[in-house]
Amino acid sequence: MDPVQEKRNREKAAAAQKAKVANERAWAEIDNRVAAGVAEGLAEWKQGEAVAGARDGRLNVNRPNLGGTEHPNGGALSTRIVNRQIASYSGAPGRKLDDHWKDKGFGNFMAAISPQALAVRNDYSSLEPSAGGFLVPEVFRSGLLMETLERSIVRPRATVYPMSSSRLLVPATDATSNASTVFGGVTAAWTEEGAELSESEAKFARIGLDAKKLTARSDVPNELLMDDAGALDVMLNRGFSQAISWFEDIAFLTGSGVGEPLGVLNADAMVAVTKEAGQTANTIVWENIVKMFARMLPNSLENAVWVANIDTFAELATMALSVGTGGGAIWLQTGAGSLPPTILGRPLLFTEKLPTVGDAGDIMFIDFSHYLIGDRMEMRAESSIHAKFVNDITVFRIIERVDGRPGILSAITPQTGSDTLSPFVRLAARD
Repeated sequence: MDPVQEKRNREKAAAAQKAKVANERAWAEIDNRVAAGVAEGLAEWKQGEAVAGARDGRLNVNRPNLGGTEHPNGGALSTRIVNRQIASYSGAPGRKLDDHWKDKGFGNFMAAISPQALAVRNDYSSLEPSAGGFLVPEVFRSGLLMETLERSIVRPRATVYPMSSSRLLVPATDATSNASTVFGGVTAAWTEEGAELSESEAKFARIGLDAKKLTARSDVPNELLMDDAGALDVMLNRGFSQAISWFEDIAFLTGSGVGEPLGVLNADAMVAVTKEAGQTANTIVWENIVKMFARMLPNSLENAVWVANIDTFAELATMALSVGTGGGAIWLQTGAGSLPPTILGRPLLFTEKLPTVGDAGDIMFIDFSHYLIGDRMEMRAESSIHAKFVNDITVFRIIERVDGRPGILSAITPQTGSDTLSPFVRLAARD
């Protein structure tokens, strides 16, 4: 073939291919715009009057005790604490979706990612929904976080780190004794002028936080999904936030560390106060409480709270101090008064999430600021009509990745005294 003609044929073929690619891109862009418009229109149609309930980018759900009395004294939550923790997620991937969704409500977002909505979308678009689910807008993730903060025992008081990857290494001092040094090896000495300075060096360790998956599930009748976005908004927001709070707390308090966070009850630094000689099984006596208080690190006393299973109440309320041949009640002098209760000036939080009365850890004295939580800075939402297809129910789930571990590696031998001290103290079993 003539070289000139061959060159022209190649140029013609290249031009045709370029035009084909440009045409395909143009149609793909049209498909994308149509899909976005259909999805937005469908979500707004389902939203109805529920939009009026959304204000300032937050969901119109009652939130009790924000800065109130649920967590008394040093444990009280405040708007400042909540906002500071939520602000830590300003770089989270879901933030880019906030402007579009902040006034539409969480239920409408979940409805828009439902298979019913996606079926309409796929009629107008060649794009397939992500197999990994949909990124939850940060405005909703923050709303779930706020709900969780208001109901949690551990999270509001812990040290929380946003995680930009699946693993985060947090530096910590590897200290076991304050008898002669602090921070695992730092010492200070009074030194004469011109004298040689004493050498000292802190001993450091690293605590690894590895994001673990926590999934909250909700089964929604398709009638509700289609007819009442406002009710769906409240139900999903409240249900998911309470589920997240519940199961996070269980893991942060008692988790084994295998496939879940390591709870404070299983911390290496945990100090166990043994029962009194001759103490009856399944009881709590005043001497137990006094000795637990005495094992708390002094600089943790202003943050420490008592956490106890609710079935310890009868034992705590009837503790008595013997004086000669008599005695009297210690904790409750009268039946009057109102919650929240305190012991030795520190808040007492009752829960179902600790072991029952008489078992190890049924009551603990904890400074949760020494507990570390790592939050992977994204949350995914997924839905399926197939799991309960015969029941005409759509299954939704929220997936978060989180980890938690105690931030202190060992109980500390004090400067003077033989009993070790710790921010984590529990009462041992009384069998």
